[in-house]
Amino acid sequence: MAFLLEGFQTALQLHNLFFAFLGVVIGTAVGVLPGIGPMSGVALLIPVTASMTSGLNPAQAATSSIILLAGVYYGAMYGGSTTSILLNTPGESSSVVTALDGYQMAKQGRAGSALAIAAIGSFAAGIVSLIALVLLAEPLSNVALKFGPAEYFSLMILGLAAVSGLAGNSMTKAWMMTVFGLLLSTIGLDSVSGVARFTYNISFLYGGLEFLTVAVGLFALGEVFKAILHNEQNNDGIAKIGRIIPSREELKESTGPIARGSLLGFLVGILPGAGATLASFFSYMLEKKISKHPEKFGKGAIAGVAAPESANNAASGGAMIPLLTLGIPGSGTTAILMGALMMYNVQPGPLLFDEHPDVAWGLIASMFIGNIMLLILNMPLVKIFAKIIETPTKYLLPLIIAISIFGVYAVQVTTFDIFLLLGFGVLGYLLAANDFPLAPLVLGLVLGPMIENNMRRALTTSNGDFFVFIEKPISFVLLIAAILWIVVPFIMKLKGKSVIVNEDM
Repeated sequence: MAFLLEGFQTALQLHNLFFAFLGVVIGTAVGVLPGIGPMSGVALLIPVTASMTSGLNPAQAATSSIILLAGVYYGAMYGGSTTSILLNTPGESSSVVTALDGYQMAKQGRAGSALAIAAIGSFAAGIVSLIALVLLAEPLSNVALKFGPAEYFSLMILGLAAVSGLAGNSMTKAWMMTVFGLLLSTIGLDSVSGVARFTYNISFLYGGLEFLTVAVGLFALGEVFKAILHNEQNNDGIAKIGRIIPSREELKESTGPIARGSLLGFLVGILPGAGATLASFFSYMLEKKISKHPEKFGKGAIAGVAAPESANNAASGGAMIPLLTLGIPGSGTTAILMGALMMYNVQPGPLLFDEHPDVAWGLIASMFIGNIMLLILNMPLVKIFAKIIETPTKYLLPLIIAISIFGVYAVQVTTFDIFLLLGFGVLGYLLAANDFPLAPLVLGLVLGPMIENNMRRALTTSNGDFFVFIEKPISFVLLIAAILWIVVPFIMKLKGKSVIVNEDM
């Protein structure tokens, strides 16, 4: 509690309140704009926060930046529901489920109630996940202090296996992207031997590929190229927003789904790789299964909005636990947040709460404040945020391109990185167009050097004996978990095929 109170002292500083407010406003706008999503929004704003915090000392700059970026993350989780409900167009992947009943409610003239329940559910889930984060953060970080290089190596392999196994429609494509990300992470000077790897005598590559350039190129510019080449525009009419405050009956029907969605979303969010999308699907399926009137789902059931919206917000809070306590990003967005922290020489993991308590507890406290800001903002401003959907692409796309190029140039100050940015933009578009998931690539790039360094440290302590990863009990358990995470889906798939074959016979 003492640490949390200190965190509130940090978060309630005027400049940090401004950053939290700015983060949730931008996050909501990012969620509302279809196609951008929290990953692109956070990646896009890293260079902006770097320039905004340049006058602060390193610790303050890291805290303020991560407060703003986290605000964008959980703000986008709410914002995505706006387009799902009003236009049947999910702002980001975790809002796909919300569209099933939210859009039907909007067509029935209950758009205001749907948006209000989404806001209330998001707020409740955010508070539940933050209380759990406060209670579990320190015990988990104390457990993590027992981790050595071997355990860390195995933990990161598990994180990589989990994300790759659940990203996209094809596990093969997810693995290809993971390996590609790991290969990109090897570019530059070897930290141990000093040998240049895959640099082709280009001096700009000696420092490796800048995470910011890759992330902004893949996500932000990739979406821009997609919009330009496919001439994407929203020409559908916007559903009318009537009454904003939900009725007493709607509130009563939503209470159970919000509570269940919050708990389920948080638990799913803790698992590396599970993420908000999976949490929203699980909570929707649970509500439909236990409902006395499952036939109402898909036709405007308020529980079909309350449960998934609570789950995806709780999952974003849950994903912060492995990021802050173990240094393992549980999703693409938390991988980008991790990269942002590392830009400020703040290493997420078990030592974060000892070495940088102001950053860790300041962030947790700011998320409490940010959730209250989101509720206050989104209830009365529902109608105004809906107008963002009408932003013409001819104004929106040049703005994203300008922010991307100037942002990357401001941090790197080389034209080479501008060309890299454009190259990764084209690559991001081509990969997404062919259904290759981008999150495993980003995770491979972020975790690659850490996996390599921990493997080398473990092998140094064991005089090159690879059995060190099996002899350590925690490391062995984590490796078994990683193998099972990959093997079980294959076995399930094979069983399913054999059942179909037997039925046909």
